[in-house]
Amino acid sequence: MYDYIKGILAELTPTEVVLETNNIGYKILISLQTYSKLQPGANTKLYIYHHIREDIELFFGFYDKEERVIFCHLIEVSGIGPNTARTMLSSMTSEEIRNAIITGDINKLKSIKGIGLKTAQRLLIELKDKIIKGGVADISGSFYEGGVPTQREEALSALVLLGFSKQNVEKVLDSILKELPGCRLEDLIKLALKRL
Repeated sequence: MYDYIKGILAELTPTEVVLETNNIGYKILISLQTYSKLQPGANTKLYIYHHIREDIELFFGFYDKEERVIFCHLIEVSGIGPNTARTMLSSMTSEEIRNAIITGDINKLKSIKGIGLKTAQRLLIELKDKIIKGGVADISGSFYEGGVPTQREEALSALVLLGFSKQNVEKVLDSILKELPGCRLEDLIKLALKRL
């Protein structure tokens, strides 16, 4: 299994790149989300999903691990293949897709080309729990797989997952942290719950 390929970006189009490493050019399919973050000729690292079928072998590349995680979740859903998942990630950011699934926004999912009502419903049913449990994610789009989240980020994530609006939670957390800068996480969440 490939995790990433790092090399010089030899060719760049909105749908694919050629990444050259050790005199080998790897053709890698990308979303518009990844395309918007790349520069031709730059030393680049793309996280890879290696798709193998009996008649074809493809690399799908992602600028960050978060996009790859969402992609892998999407292709687990019946009726969504790698190309549909890539279209979804070209239509919306990983953050927008994750938020639409968590909040049950079926209309936002249906607005993506190729996603009808039944597929959107399957996405919500099959992925909501996985995405919520899959990693502590704040609604601004950070997955905390490697880095350590701050007290504010963890509290924000927990309170948003409980159903409070991100804007309200941010205001309340900021005011609490001004009053009590060294507040423990549990106390921060308890105080925020009283003010929300």
